[in-house]
Amino acid sequence: MNDLEEIIYKHALLNAAKHKGSANPGAVMGSIMSNEPELRSKAKEIGPMSGKIVAKVNALSPEEQASEMEKLGVEVQDKKPKAKEKGLQELPGTHENIVLRFAPNPSGPLHIGHSRAAVPNAEYVKRHNGKLILRIEDTDPKRVFEPAYEMIPEDLEWLGIKPDEIIYQSDRFETYYDYARQLIEKGAAYMCTCDGGDFKELKDNCKACPCRDNSVEENLELWEKFDTMEAGEAVLRVKTDINHKNPAIRDWVAMRLVDETHPRLGNKYRIYPMMNFSVAVDDHLMGMTHVLRGKDHLANSEKQKYLYDHMGWDLPEFIHYGRLKMEDIALSTSKAMAGIEDGTYSGWDDPRLGTLRAIARRGIDPRTIYNLITEIGVKMADSAISWKKIYGLNRNFLEPVANRYFFCEEPVKIEVEGYQDGKVDIERPLHADHIDRGNRHLPFDGSAYLAKEDIADGLFRLMDAVNVEIAGDNVNYHSTSFEDAREAKARIIQWVPVDENVNVKIVMDDASVKTGLGESALKDLKVGDIVQFERVGFARLDEIADDEMIFYYAHK
Repeated sequence: MNDLEEIIYKHALLNAAKHKGSANPGAVMGSIMSNEPELRSKAKEIGPMSGKIVAKVNALSPEEQASEMEKLGVEVQDKKPKAKEKGLQELPGTHENIVLRFAPNPSGPLHIGHSRAAVPNAEYVKRHNGKLILRIEDTDPKRVFEPAYEMIPEDLEWLGIKPDEIIYQSDRFETYYDYARQLIEKGAAYMCTCDGGDFKELKDNCKACPCRDNSVEENLELWEKFDTMEAGEAVLRVKTDINHKNPAIRDWVAMRLVDETHPRLGNKYRIYPMMNFSVAVDDHLMGMTHVLRGKDHLANSEKQKYLYDHMGWDLPEFIHYGRLKMEDIALSTSKAMAGIEDGTYSGWDDPRLGTLRAIARRGIDPRTIYNLITEIGVKMADSAISWKKIYGLNRNFLEPVANRYFFCEEPVKIEVEGYQDGKVDIERPLHADHIDRGNRHLPFDGSAYLAKEDIADGLFRLMDAVNVEIAGDNVNYHSTSFEDAREAKARIIQWVPVDENVNVKIVMDDASVKTGLGESALKDLKVGDIVQFERVGFARLDEIADDEMIFYYAHK
């Protein structure tokens, strides 16, 4: 169903739950108009749709309605709103010797969305002294980006996650073949040579294809010839319920032929396992006690249960969580790769991307992401994160550690007419809350660099130095006292010494660049250090070149 139908469906389920399994079309319509104001303009469209969907809901048993509500993350709210629970809820089932896995596809480096799966698995393992497996699911050669094999463990390490074991599914093809054959021998799987379109038509009408009735011997004979067939000529299917209400679950494909070169396997194999088959086999053989996955995998969990049943295996605890909506964060791996290839992005750590290596380069503390995902938990309800939320949490980590420095963008040199105090040494603490770190020293002799944007007529105070009056091209000494500046309500601006400074480039979050001069104390930094440029924001030192220091901007 589309998004609009899903919204109506949720409201109908809620209404049915409140009225002993019988939803009222009028009440459902009223609920939608009240709780989804953005849909009021579609009232004429929603009316007829809600009638049909209410009828569909009312045809379900109370148990089926409850199951649908659980799948969609819909809950009947008490009249008194409960305080939202935060954090990871306790794991169901056994807490002894737990084994969990993080199982990404190596299509690229990890992005913030991947942390939705990686962090809860790692945190549960930490709490229960369990085992965490990093399983690289590389059984689709078309979706393998070879550098990701190294990138993924690196990204996890940045998050503070160290798996106990790393497994590559591409190393396990013989195991998958063994279990495919066992399924055939049990009569639980069959070789299907039907045209894909013909099979779909039969499946959609709850009809078995002729291949389903093949004998075990016939299926084994076809299995032995499978590798010699043309791609698309045959597939191996797992028997499920041909009358299942979800057509996607009816006799799903376990194995297919692929004529692509695999980065790790070359052309050694042509018979490739489908995700649901390889995942179920591995989850069993690797002893998974709990499987955490998004609710978009509910149908996959149901598919895999058939395999567990056929093989007589114990089911792990399946835990499904809601979608993580990424407001204003670019996460599409395919779009990022296309952008890198056409030069739109400088690489996987381009500051505009939501990859973990991009945000690490900008100075986002890994604890920000880890704690944020832990706080969201693994509930069925959808959640949303934004840069604003990330920056707010990250500020708590950067504020205490980032020393303060002056930076002047597009610097303009000034000479203060009438200044007669000679050369003085201005001291400012590296961090006002941590004076034990010492001071920066800024020599002032009546000349300085100011940011171009600060050059305007009026009275200004050069921070901790002197008060000056600017009129056109003239900069005149006014006074030295801070009290004079305060009484005159002079704007306080930063400055950089003329003789002691460094060239600075700041790459912003939109990939634009600020260039200017910074104070010479910046020379004491090493790559990776976080600073706060006063009036600019937090930034991370990314590179020290021959004639400039390059920083990546984090946030205000």
